[in-house]
Amino acid sequence: MAQDNKRRGIVSYENMSEELAQAFAEKYPNGFNDYLPDLNKYTKPDGTPFYAVMVEIPDAIYLVKIKVKVDDAEDIEKWLDGEEEAETEQVAGTSGSADAGDGSLPDDNISQYGGDDDSSDA
Repeated sequence: MAQDNKRRGIVSYENMSEELAQAFAEKYPNGFNDYLPDLNKYTKPDGTPFYAVMVEIPDAIYLVKIKVKVDDAEDIEKWLDGEEEAETEQVAGTSGSADAGDGSLPDDNISQYGGDDDSSDA
């Protein structure tokens, strides 16, 4: 095999150069769904892991670090104990309103979502 003399580096997704970002977009035009099969776990010398995909540009080959939320035992225990329920509600957008405790949807007027095939409009 011929040895290539390309530079090699590691860069986070957020800090990619314009050229690397374009190459990333060309290789993975649909984003997450495209690069998930290529996502590999690497370990730093200090033992902490990171996930990355390989992207090549004309003069270099980069590992582009992708932030991945991995479940850990402590998070799972908190979830099982119900300690993360408030956080989940906040993310889902069900807390923060005055009537969030009644279990209703933020917009109870479901008639506005009717399609053209509704016979009730006739």
